[in-house]
Formats: sequence, structure tokens, C-alpha cells
Amino acid sequence: MKKSILIYCFILVCSQIATAQVGFGIKGGVNYNSESIANASSDVFEGSESKTGYHAGIWLRFKVPVVGLYIRPELVYTNLKNQVLYKPTNTTTAYNFQKIDIPVLLGKKFFGVGNVFIGPSFQYILSSDFTVGDLSDVDAEGFTVGLQFGGGIELGKIGIDVRWERGFNNIESKFIGSENVTFDTRVDQIIFGLSYRI
Repeated sequence: MKKSILIYCFILVCSQIATAQVGFGIKGGVNYNSESIANASSDVFEGSESKTGYHAGIWLRFKVPVVGLYIRPELVYTNLKNQVLYKPTNTTTAYNFQKIDIPVLLGKKFFGVGNVFIGPSFQYILSSDFTVGDLSDVDAEGFTVGLQFGGGIELGKIGIDVRWERGFNNIESKFIGSENVTFDTRVDQIIFGLSYRI
């Protein structure tokens, strides 16, 4: 009897997973980043005026009806920029960096159109540089982990969301050839996104 119940439960779970709803789409939007240069050696940088960046990518969504939640992994290219004063030459420079973000979000829909979500964001720094010539060579750590959470609405195939992102660990960067000048480029972001379900 117990074996029959277990088999029945197993078949039920498998059928629910097999009928899980899968969504796929594209997304893009703007990123507003706060200070992304911190803990630099003294007399190197001043300020850290935020600039608006952008992101673009793809997403999947797996909904398992028996649980009532969904998992939404994304693959996103992100470009960010800050403007800082390089004090040794009293020059204003833009600090740019590009990264690949892979958020894996756990979410819940409500009222048919709203949703909330939270999850880790795995990030890989592709490149970073300054616009000042003598600061062009920057070595940034490649892999970091952050946290994203937020909410949004879906109107048909169009989705709009806003989320906050915070890095868990420092992103230590340094000028190539300099052992003394390191700085933390970890980012806090407010991310506004627009998505389309295909």
C-alpha cells in the first residue's frame, strides 16, 4: 500500500513538472549605479558621480503549478559608467566597465499581473577602463556574486520591472603595473527593465 502511494505521488509530481509552464523572452533597460569606486588609496580619486548605464539580454521562466512559484534565470550584458576626478593630474575621467550578469530569481505572481522576486546574481567582469590615457590599463577581478530583488507588472507579453542589486563581495581592481593602487568597484544598482515574452 505504501509503495503504491509513493508511486502515485511520484507520478503526480512528474506530471506537474512535465506540465510546468515555460516562458522565454528578451529584455533591456537602464541601470542607475551608485558609487562604484571606493576604498581607493588616498590622493587618487575624488567624487564618484553616477552615470546611467544600460543592459540587454534574454530570460527564461519556469513555473511549477504544484508550488505556485517560478524560477527565472537571465543572461544579461550590462554596461556601467561613473565619472571621477583623478587627483594626480586633476583630470575628470569616466570609469567604464562591462559585465555579464546571470541572475537566478525565485518569484511569485499575484493578481494575474503583478510579481515579486529575489535571488542571487552571478557576475563576470568582462573589461574595465578609464578615459584618461595613463589609467587605461585596469585589472579587475572576474567573478563576483550579488543579490537582486524587486517587483513588476506584466501586461500581455510586455513586462516592466524595477529591481535593486547589491554585490556580496568586493571587486578589487588595480592599475596594471601598480602594486599600491587598488580600489573596490562593487556596484549598488537600481535597474529598470522592459521585457517582451516571445
